[in-house]
Amino acid sequence: MKTEATGRVWAEDPEGGPRRDLTFGEHRGFWTWAMVEVLRHTGIRIEELGELSHHSLIQYRLPDTGELVPLLQIAPSKTDAERILVISPELADVLSQIVSRIRAGQPHVSPVVSYDKNERVYNQPLPLLFQWRRRLDNRAVSETALRTYLDHALEELGIKDGAGSPMRYTFHDFRRIFITDAIMHGMPPHIAQLVAGHRDINTTMGYKAVYPEEVINGHREFIARRRALRPSQEYRTPTDEEWSEFIGHFEHRKVSIGDCGRSYDTPCIHEHSCLRCPLLRPDPTARPRLAQIRDNLIERIAEAESHRWLGEAEGLKVSLAGARAKLAEMDQITERRNTTQLGMPTFTQAAGRTNISPPGPRNGQ
Repeated sequence: MKTEATGRVWAEDPEGGPRRDLTFGEHRGFWTWAMVEVLRHTGIRIEELGELSHHSLIQYRLPDTGELVPLLQIAPSKTDAERILVISPELADVLSQIVSRIRAGQPHVSPVVSYDKNERVYNQPLPLLFQWRRRLDNRAVSETALRTYLDHALEELGIKDGAGSPMRYTFHDFRRIFITDAIMHGMPPHIAQLVAGHRDINTTMGYKAVYPEEVINGHREFIARRRALRPSQEYRTPTDEEWSEFIGHFEHRKVSIGDCGRSYDTPCIHEHSCLRCPLLRPDPTARPRLAQIRDNLIERIAEAESHRWLGEAEGLKVSLAGARAKLAEMDQITERRNTTQLGMPTFTQAAGRTNISPPGPRNGQ
């Protein structure tokens, strides 16, 4: 370890490896932690993060108890309505660490000039919370620097997605995490809408990245209510004879050209004339046998017509039409199974794909 005259601390590898700037490493680690924690506990946008100042920290005294409630005032980045957030103890610890660092022993936070990339103007000097020392003066932290720090942290952690590629977070992902966590822990969606600064509650619900738990619970309650209306003896443990009868039903549904799809404990409505039954699910592997049955029906029809057995010929024609329909259904099943693979990504690959495009603002969000 070596300390330069400028105060920077370096760690040198005794075996001739590259030096490490410990001073910059501590600087980058602190501001990465501060950025992630503020975004995670507030759900604000990155533009609003850059505009947080010492003036954003306000307090409100409860009229009944006189207790002071710390609040964080958010300058709007997309709407004309400012927002007030209650500062949690975890967020208060982060903000106190930031203020203590940027004051550097001074009684006040130094005002700095920031650049608005959307309006392309320089703002008036403000005591911004996200500022750091650069050479002889303090400068506002840029989004580019914070994005670089976040990418470096993820690279060092070695986090990978489902496809094995390095995971990449954007600033907006922390906004989704905040809204999802708030709603899943009981915050009403319309309150979360006001906290996030959305104009439409559908936008807020779109940020909820977890399948609605209330849907699962509601469906389970519905099943429980329906089950309570059924006779209690239907939910007893089945006997060996009943179970054997149930298994035997499915064993007897197999026929030479497919499977019978009728429900359990229901009779055959076509008196085992499977070629006429729409419940028969033909098996494409049995196509040669069905073709043989079709040819046999054609011969029998010709024989019946030659002997003037017109009644039998009419019945055989119905079976022949059913056989031809089942053959066409087999061909359709085979065609669906033999689809051409176009190399389209599966859901797992699409969900694990890394988006390399830079994040941009979204209308109404």
